[in-house]
Amino acid sequence: MNDFVAPPIDWAAVSPVLIVLAAGVLGVLLEAFVPARARRTTQLTLALVALAGSLVAVALLWDRVQEAAVSVVGGSYLLTPFGLGVQAVIGVCALLGVLVVAERTTTGQDAFAPAAAAVPGTAYEDETRRAGLQQTEIYPLLLFSTGGMLLFPATDDLIVMFVALEVLSLPLYVLCATARRRRLLSQEAAFKYFVLGAFASALFVFGIALVYGFAGTVRLQGVVQVLADPSVSPLGSMPALVVVGLLLVLSGLLFKIGAAPLHAWTPDVYQGAPTPITGFMAACTKAAAMGALVRVLFTLANGLDPATRHDVEVALWAVAILTMLVGTVVGAVQTDVKRLLAYSAIAHAGFLLVGVVGMDEAGSRAVLFYLLAYGLASVGAFAVVTLVRERTVPGDDEAGSGRGPVPDDGVVLGEATRLAQWAGLGRQAPWLTAAFSLFLLSMAGIPLTAGFVAKFGVFSAAVEAGAWPLALLGVLASAVSVFFYVRVIVLMVLTPAPGRENQAASSTASPGAGGERVEGTGGGTATVTGTATRTLVSRTVVTVVGSRGPAAFAIAVCAVGVLLLGIFPAGALDLVGQAAQFRP
Repeated sequence: MNDFVAPPIDWAAVSPVLIVLAAGVLGVLLEAFVPARARRTTQLTLALVALAGSLVAVALLWDRVQEAAVSVVGGSYLLTPFGLGVQAVIGVCALLGVLVVAERTTTGQDAFAPAAAAVPGTAYEDETRRAGLQQTEIYPLLLFSTGGMLLFPATDDLIVMFVALEVLSLPLYVLCATARRRRLLSQEAAFKYFVLGAFASALFVFGIALVYGFAGTVRLQGVVQVLADPSVSPLGSMPALVVVGLLLVLSGLLFKIGAAPLHAWTPDVYQGAPTPITGFMAACTKAAAMGALVRVLFTLANGLDPATRHDVEVALWAVAILTMLVGTVVGAVQTDVKRLLAYSAIAHAGFLLVGVVGMDEAGSRAVLFYLLAYGLASVGAFAVVTLVRERTVPGDDEAGSGRGPVPDDGVVLGEATRLAQWAGLGRQAPWLTAAFSLFLLSMAGIPLTAGFVAKFGVFSAAVEAGAWPLALLGVLASAVSVFFYVRVIVLMVLTPAPGRENQAASSTASPGAGGERVEGTGGGTATVTGTATRTLVSRTVVTVVGSRGPAAFAIAVCAVGVLLLGIFPAGALDLVGQAAQFRP
């Protein structure tokens, strides 16, 4: 006879996660049954509706969790005000990130390869491009990843947390390999992310094993109870075991937020992944991982003895200092926009760690606001990068044959990510430059932007916790980071666009007989008449492609959000104040 009794489940409490994951499953079915011509519109609509529905569910649960935390299946899903706040941040950033992913620009192409499994440079890849195939599987993968992110900070069970980690990570490994251009770089980035991510997951699992060996449970509250009374531990009093296990668990989480010394994947993956996916990762993955990190730290801090807690705090200090140092110093010498933003993300991970060293409510409040401010600036900044492209055009008639310049063929290539290419962009696209400058100023922490309020919050939380030397180092690191943000703004606004010195000759010709036509090695041609030579010079110019709506809307929303959170932060601070509570 089957004596199994199904546990009661509060489906309303789990609804923010279930809505997104159910939409991901439905998206897989749509791939099989919806005609190709309607598939993209259907998938995009489903993704946007699911993410909006998840935010509505979060709003409906807000008042309920203020009264008491909601525990489902004994803590496998534990919804606290802080967890719900992190879910709200993830939902907002994911919704804006999907809009950037949906952008096709006036070129009619999105950022994704028509067939990601095709070997780069093969005839099959050319055929898929000519056929106009589209990777609509992107949207279910985004939904699955977002579902894992929503679950990540909302569980009291380390095994469920590991499952959530894999659910959010595996789709990202695939998405990083789907770039339309620079295919080999994209696949290399995905492979690096996968290998290093597997290593971080192994550390996480090994840490769980050590914690279980000490406490006999993987529930955080159960571990706290054993820490309070070590005599009930299966192994007796062995605080070193739980400290090592906790540090390994934290290592897996620090990898996801890009903290040093586990940061090496960040610049390569940010550069190689499709730019919309990079923005999605920068905002949402950091929010989810930071939420899980705060939950583990703050919950276990209640049971750690003073000596053990001091050991954990020393480790946090070391990681925060190293992360800020790497992010600011190495970021200052970057010549690629995406790599610069990657090292900026590393520096911001350090600033976030400054806010959590006290492991108190002030730190959780500061972290929540910081995640929202940084998420809006990151999604907006990478959305701008998707619209700044390279275009290869023939140059002028250098020999003065009288025929004038060769017409522009209008072929648009990938993103122009070299910083030198952004010179003079302010004259070509003033509004886009203004938005990008606003996002950079917010990341720098300039007053009247959301970044200033966010940094003030995390540094104040550190000072309240007695970690004023760490806060001082954070202020100094933030001051250094202003240099490379302002450098980009000066380049766009005050530096003239490059002239003909950047033109590269694609072919040359020697004086020859009249009427001879010489083929150049670079695909250009040179017509020689007597001793006069006409050389077509191929040159790469920077152009700003027009948005068809989604990316422009996302940029506008992010810009308005950054300004409002900087000028009128009171409302948002009240909300994060309500959310910054732990009721396990």
